Amino acid sequence: MLRLMKLELKKFKLGWYVKGAVITNIAILALMIFTSIVAQVEGDPEIRDPQTMLLMASTLVRATFIIFGGVLIAKLIIDEYKNKTILLMFSYPINRKKMMVSKLAITATLTFITVIVSNILVVGIFFGIDSYFSILPNSFTVDQLIQEGINLIPLAIATAGISLIPLYFGMRKRSVPTTIVSSIIVVLIAINNQPIFPIATFLPLQFTFAAIGAAIAYYGIKNIEKEDITV
Repeated sequence: MLRLMKLELKKFKLGWYVKGAVITNIAILALMIFTSIVAQVEGDPEIRDPQTMLLMASTLVRATFIIFGGVLIAKLIIDEYKNKTILLMFSYPINRKKMMVSKLAITATLTFITVIVSNILVVGIFFGIDSYFSILPNSFTVDQLIQEGINLIPLAIATAGISLIPLYFGMRKRSVPTTIVSSIIVVLIAINNQPIFPIATFLPLQFTFAAIGAAIAYYGIKNIEKEDITV
């Protein structure tokens, strides 16, 4: 399985993913700094609360990489069906299910890793900048950072599962745009951060969405032998 994943990574050259992740992290960090400065000028202490900034970082990072997950599914799976290059892959003496598992494993694993690394980088750099320039009225407390670290792993696992949901829509339409658009819709639903009920941080619901993604992946793998690749 690892060999298949390495072959897929070599084949698709995911340098764009790394570059995109770096650019996204810079953009999220810039947005957090800009938001803090504007809130300071307008005298809005609620937005400048350290807990609010931690929530903002977590939400933006997870939303971004769910969409990146949709792009990965589009490139690794849907585009191959659309261009019929999947026919060549299925001619290899390798189990089709293993091929599909390797592609989905890449998507979920990259999403999981980038969510964790991006959160650590964005929050860490913002913390450093705040320590030097005092952007926030109150500094991050050790308890807040520890709690953020505790929540990070389960939320990253949930995000990895959620990133697989666009597979369902992509396979139905065999459409790259549909796959990517569906990932945006998934973000709007799953990473909703309304003050009344912040879905984005409610772990039971996040794991419910992740279970839906896992079920979609399971049936996608299970039915791969039955897929009509000539359509």
